[in-house]
Amino acid sequence: MPSPRRTFLKQAGLALPAAFALPAFARAQTNAAPAATRTAIPGEFAADVVIIGGGFGGCAAALAAARNGLRVVLTEETDWIGGQLTSQAVPLDENAWIESAGGTKSYQALRAGVRSYYARNFPLTDAARANPRLNPGNGTVSKLCHEPRVGLAVVEELLAPHVASGRLRILLRHTAVGAAVNGDRVEAIRVRGAESGRELVLRAPYFVDATELGDLLPMTKTEYVTGAESQRVTGEAHAPAEANPANQQSFTCCFAMDYLAGEDHTIDRPRDYAFWRDHVPNLKPAWPGKLLDLVYSNPRTLQPFNYGFDPEKAAGLFRYRRIIDKTNFAPGTYRGDITLVNWPQNDYMLGNLIDVPPAEAARHVDAAKQLSLSLLYWLQTSAPRPDGGTGWKGLRLRPDIVGTDDGLAKYPYVRESRRIRAEFTVLEQHVSAADRMKAMGVTKPADAHAEVFADSVGIGSYAIDLHPSSGGVNYIDFPTLPFQIPLGSLIPVRMENLLPACKNLGVTHLTNGCYRLHPVEWNIGEAAGELAAFCLARKTPPRSVRKGELLADFQRQLVAHGFLLAWPKKA
Repeated sequence: MPSPRRTFLKQAGLALPAAFALPAFARAQTNAAPAATRTAIPGEFAADVVIIGGGFGGCAAALAAARNGLRVVLTEETDWIGGQLTSQAVPLDENAWIESAGGTKSYQALRAGVRSYYARNFPLTDAARANPRLNPGNGTVSKLCHEPRVGLAVVEELLAPHVASGRLRILLRHTAVGAAVNGDRVEAIRVRGAESGRELVLRAPYFVDATELGDLLPMTKTEYVTGAESQRVTGEAHAPAEANPANQQSFTCCFAMDYLAGEDHTIDRPRDYAFWRDHVPNLKPAWPGKLLDLVYSNPRTLQPFNYGFDPEKAAGLFRYRRIIDKTNFAPGTYRGDITLVNWPQNDYMLGNLIDVPPAEAARHVDAAKQLSLSLLYWLQTSAPRPDGGTGWKGLRLRPDIVGTDDGLAKYPYVRESRRIRAEFTVLEQHVSAADRMKAMGVTKPADAHAEVFADSVGIGSYAIDLHPSSGGVNYIDFPTLPFQIPLGSLIPVRMENLLPACKNLGVTHLTNGCYRLHPVEWNIGEAAGELAAFCLARKTPPRSVRKGELLADFQRQLVAHGFLLAWPKKA
């Protein structure tokens, strides 16, 4: 009679030969552990940690696990690891203190690596080369705006020693398609290669979900939340009266463009241009007019706002996410400045990618791409100019910058994921400046601080910034105080060996808005990789680490590896 375990695996589509036995990875590990290895069973890999999703948090998790001597398999749906920094084409969005604090040691190494890469490989001007805080694009969104390919090169450099040693195996163009779960534990994940169609079974004692949408959560029957929770459940001042799981932040198909005055680079009129040209978002509070317009809702006040757009002077929206300022480079290196377009005008609000049929999700991505191309066409042909004319024909789509044929980023910029039901969920009242000032009885933000979490595994800082949503809600944007990342938000309420590594941690629809940016996602992923390594070494489950001496030991490990668990007082 077959064992219950074998029957379960067969039902999950992961049937094994009768001779299968647990491989050596289930035993205690050492720093001399061999590489992620193929088992004796064709189509299988065994590792200490399997990370599904090669986004920003996934790369950080892989780095942390590998430097602790673990065998790691990292999968990525596209052909670029790095997530929002690379395949989604979103320049670094960071806190005000990032040059000196506000990120882990490895995150700071990544930032330094970007500047070093330009210094080593590009013909910088003398002034740019002498600038220790070089900002290649001099964009206003960040102190370090740069090309996606440079971000990719630097992330690969950070991981290169572990790839070379064999501890880390990266499977590009692989997507999770199935899971084997036994009670409260994930036993295996089945992935499929996009080109070959071949499937692999990945086994490990620990699994990390670093997918952009939290794909492993429904696949493994891990409890999760989507969309907006109700105020009755969370007590959050900005939460709606009734929960709405389908009310999710808009996503964006970003693209890169430069401007060449006197030239005509107008693209063919997009298929859905007529629809998007006339589209007025149906939001509450109301959007001020058509989506394809320079006037939009100010995120904080919701009043009509025009940031401006002038590529000839590199002003307004053109400069906002500019990733190349040609004056930083020797004359002739770049013909024009390059900017990434991730603006209110190409936020897609008409549908979701989570918990909808695949065909519907694909339809929304296609529509979002049409929106972005329509925005470019509108800018080229109809956007108002300061001189009274219309259109900027010299705007040129740059497919080479994002590594695609259509000129749009390889993957949509996703702001909101499925989120685990966690042992602890971060709420608005834990981080909101107004809530914390009230709770502490002070009148100035400088006299208040965010909730102190004894189980902190890192820090972050960003406003609660929710873009217009598929549920018809306009911007929600208000200040927070520099905050911590509690370990409890990384631990599912039931599952024992599945960890989140990005936007899928224990936050709400609202607090996702301040836990979703680059430095925080990197910290979350890095903490997940460290936690897996600690639990394997101590032979203890993650939820036990929140208690007593284990927590102190784990936090000492984090500090030794360059984590900040609390904000410096000057911040």
